[in-house]
Amino acid sequence: MPYDESVPPTRRRRSLLAATAFAAVCLTAAGCGAGDVSGGTRAEPGPGGSGTSAPPPSKSAPAPDRTSASPTPSAKSSKPAGSSGSTGGGATGPLSGKTVVIDPGHNPNNHLHTGEINRQVDIGTTHKECDTTGTSTNSGYAEAQFTLDVSHRLRTLLQKQGAKVVLTYDNDRAYGPCVDERARIGNEARADAVVSVHADGSAVGNRGFHVILPGLVRGGKADTSKIVEPSRDLGTRIAGLFVRDTGSAPSNYIGGNSGLDIRKDLGGLNLSTVPKVFIECGNMRDPKDAALLTSAGWRQKAAQGIADGISSYLEG
Repeated sequence: MPYDESVPPTRRRRSLLAATAFAAVCLTAAGCGAGDVSGGTRAEPGPGGSGTSAPPPSKSAPAPDRTSASPTPSAKSSKPAGSSGSTGGGATGPLSGKTVVIDPGHNPNNHLHTGEINRQVDIGTTHKECDTTGTSTNSGYAEAQFTLDVSHRLRTLLQKQGAKVVLTYDNDRAYGPCVDERARIGNEARADAVVSVHADGSAVGNRGFHVILPGLVRGGKADTSKIVEPSRDLGTRIAGLFVRDTGSAPSNYIGGNSGLDIRKDLGGLNLSTVPKVFIECGNMRDPKDAALLTSAGWRQKAAQGIADGISSYLEG
């Protein structure tokens, strides 16, 4: 099965860092943005995966908790991709005049369009699949459902601060968009910040979140030289405030306890010309993390943590 573009091919367990200590460090001037976030010991992964793609959720799977109010994913829309979420920006607030692009990872219908999503696209340094199915919890709650729900909540929070918000996908297309188009939407919007929302699919016992930062890549259509440092700043702020708002700890299996990871094999980052990061909000395959990811109350906290990180970066 196709791999999740945001999941590296190798995993190594790390001990769990205290969440409060991490938040305090990441919000200092030096923060977690200084130096190699992997501690200089982890080789940059190449294309590949660790079996995180999952079949479509069973129809008998229990529905996730929806007790907290949030926008409901819309029915099929006639609006073109990348414009369905182009709302806000007219209100006054601390983010007035800023444009944020939110990229909900995957599409719940990708498994019905395997030919299309397996099509190879140019990511600058190599070619990769257009998109992947993503993962799911053991009970069948799909990553694509999670990412769209958190993205809707995040959009609402940012709009309240006056930001113009663009979603790369809003339940308005049959599959995708491809990873190169996801990057292009952010570029064409001239976004001040882009965040791609994901959830991981690792082994049981691997817990916590991590934020993926672009590495320095130059090749073909890819040149991240201008976005590496601002993306690091954006990702560091999101990581620190995600800890504060959710109570979750940084990943105990990737990122060297920093909650941050550098990747050079992701098309969504390689092709971006504006500051962009991915966030893996938790591990859908671990029962304890899955209990959080399927909770509407926790998803609201996750959206708040990402929103606060974006606001800190844009107001910084």
